[in-house]
Amino acid sequence: MIKLLFQDVKIKLEKGKNNGETNDLSEVKNSNSVAAQSGNNMVVSGGPPPPPTAINKTAKLGPGAVQGPIIKKDKRQSSSRFNITKNRELEPLPLIKDAPPGEREALFVQKLQQCCVLFDFVSDPLSDLKWKEVKRAALNEMVEYISSQSPITDAIYPEAVHMFSVNLFRTLPPSSNPNGAEFDPEEDEPTLEAAWPHLQLVYELFLRLLEARDFQASVAKKYIDHKFVLNLLELFDSEDPRERDFLKTTLHRIYGKFLGLRAYIRKQINNVFYRFIYETEHHNGIAELLEILGSIINGFALPLKDEHKLFLLRVLLPLHKAKSLSVYHPQLAYCVVQFLEKDPSLTQPVIQSLLKYWPKTHSPKEVMFLNELEEILDVIEPAEFQKVMEPLFRQLSKCVSSPHFQVAERALYYWNNEYVMSLISDNVTIILPIMFPSLYRNSKSHWNKTIHGLIYNALKIFMEMNQRLFDECTQQYKAEKQKERERQLQRDEHWQRVESLAQRVVGSDNSGGDDSTFMNNSINTSKDDHYNNQSGAESPGDDEADDEVLSYEKLEEEAKEVRKTRNKTKPLLRRKSDLPQDGYTTRALNDHKRADEFLTTPPDVNKC
Repeated sequence: MIKLLFQDVKIKLEKGKNNGETNDLSEVKNSNSVAAQSGNNMVVSGGPPPPPTAINKTAKLGPGAVQGPIIKKDKRQSSSRFNITKNRELEPLPLIKDAPPGEREALFVQKLQQCCVLFDFVSDPLSDLKWKEVKRAALNEMVEYISSQSPITDAIYPEAVHMFSVNLFRTLPPSSNPNGAEFDPEEDEPTLEAAWPHLQLVYELFLRLLEARDFQASVAKKYIDHKFVLNLLELFDSEDPRERDFLKTTLHRIYGKFLGLRAYIRKQINNVFYRFIYETEHHNGIAELLEILGSIINGFALPLKDEHKLFLLRVLLPLHKAKSLSVYHPQLAYCVVQFLEKDPSLTQPVIQSLLKYWPKTHSPKEVMFLNELEEILDVIEPAEFQKVMEPLFRQLSKCVSSPHFQVAERALYYWNNEYVMSLISDNVTIILPIMFPSLYRNSKSHWNKTIHGLIYNALKIFMEMNQRLFDECTQQYKAEKQKERERQLQRDEHWQRVESLAQRVVGSDNSGGDDSTFMNNSINTSKDDHYNNQSGAESPGDDEADDEVLSYEKLEEEAKEVRKTRNKTKPLLRRKSDLPQDGYTTRALNDHKRADEFLTTPPDVNKC
């Protein structure tokens, strides 16, 4: 690579001499220094060469075309914003294991201070490769030192917490989905942190420190305080899933080690959820925070405090209405079920909230609700089931009738759950009349053949439970269908009469005009025809014409009477504009009163 750079510089010098131009020798010196530095760095790192930098190629223009200014697009930040240290040259320190036992503590502290130096991984990832390797080696060595059950003295705690804070507490890059679009882990690629080679070792070192056998929380609580926990929670919004996984384990260890921080951690997690639900609807770490809460809820003592019940009703259940529910739904369902296992009396408000937030037009989300509902029914008490079975199975009957086959299929899978079927069997007299119409109707009308088989299975189970009740529901359904057909026939007959009457009116009218003129002309024409037929010879259909005239007269009289009675209470106003009415303007006009009655002298009419 160095040889190619020298050849490139030589060609430039020769071209400059031929054209009579003076070349700047500083370019040659810079090229030599860059090549030498690159060669040294590659030797120190010992890894594969970095990928080639992409070259921005300009578009080929046709003959005579004028190239305009090149517009550079803003590049999205691929890493967090670090405060780069000015003096980044690090001196390799001796290995800790080679030092005398009395000097190992001081050497460990020196390495912690050395690792507080921050490097640039974004704008120039190839810079300072030699010093980056020194820091990485020091972090690896300290991880091994802590893992070997080496003693942790009091002097290590402040330096370790300071090093952790300097390296990790930073400004996160802007989100790649600023509008809160739903992230699909199977299709969408996550945004990875460019500085992860160092961040991973820092997380691992701090985690090994927290899990050490001789870790003293009484000493560390001076440095791991409320501010530290708040900064740690802000990092959960990172888009790198690897970092969120380390944060989840680290926060859980802090929650277990520091009893005085537990209430504060729960409160701050609640604030994150409140901000997500009611303000931003975008946060990358909801699933990880719910996973932490799942293990915390599992350790709640009985009876549950009111604080924990409010957390379930005001935080966990409203999380169901977010657009990105699929990202964290398994963790959310686990937390809800953990609460119900602790306190079965919460079953009724939980199911009522689920029915309240039940999706109307989002079928994949509806399938998630059905999954969670079955998990709840697996742990429900029979007495609690009787309180919610009617609204619950009304919703299930709607799901069975859903045109989306996955929703109907997931709802019908409830009949394969033995515990759910035992609950249904004990309350079949109430559940069967609710479910029978949708099951019977969709057994013939649903477009998916798989749904037909599942419905036949459900109907067979109901028939085996109570044959007499099944027959009664069948007869009642057929009677309702017969009444519905009769009502439909009556509606059709009424519309046919209206249609025939309208066709006769249109056929008897030969002039244009508004609606009132159209009706009067039709009535007058019918009256004249009737009188003409009476003066001359009778023609077939005179009785029908007489009936038509009478019906028109009655229609006109009834319309006049309706207009009279309606105008007495409220006069009709003709709206002269099709523009949407402004409610504020309408109220202002109605509330406005002229000031004439308050004036001392009446207005002069002649001047007006």
